[in-house]
Amino acid sequence: MADVDTGGKGGGKKKGAKKASTKVDMTPMVDLAFLLVTFFMLTTTLSKPNTMSLNMPEKPKPNDPPPPKVDERVTTTVVLDKNNRIFYYKGVETPEVFTTDYSAEGFRKMAVEMVAKGKSLQKDAVFIIKPTAEASYKNVVDILDEMKITDAKVYAIQQLYPQDKEIIQKYKTEHNITD
Repeated sequence: MADVDTGGKGGGKKKGAKKASTKVDMTPMVDLAFLLVTFFMLTTTLSKPNTMSLNMPEKPKPNDPPPPKVDERVTTTVVLDKNNRIFYYKGVETPEVFTTDYSAEGFRKMAVEMVAKGKSLQKDAVFIIKPTAEASYKNVVDILDEMKITDAKVYAIQQLYPQDKEIIQKYKTEHNITD
């Protein structure tokens, strides 16, 4: 309880100005502060980590049949390069390489078109993501986000094979792209 001590003990003569000492009881304020801290600690929900589920393929057994072939018309190979550059191509025999960026008018537009094309063919569009050694972790996360945004059902991350490097290097040479 708050109280104010006026300092007078009664009796005695009054001489000049009295020294008034004030004493404020801080107990209720401290109680209220701890009550509020306890309230917020109990009612606050801690942030949950937002992660993407990752399904790893099972190791094939010797007697398993070979995996089904993927239709090249709906398959896109995406190569993540340094400097936030993306190369992508469709097909294997004579791939036509294109370059784009991570913007909504860049990769997302192409991915939406491929998903729509896959739906028109009644197949799922397949994206094979191949980051180069110079690609950043952020680029891989951004591409996975784009897969989620564009509702791509089938995508995988693979290593960059030498034939992929040759295709990209040939495209860079033809278009005078220097690193």
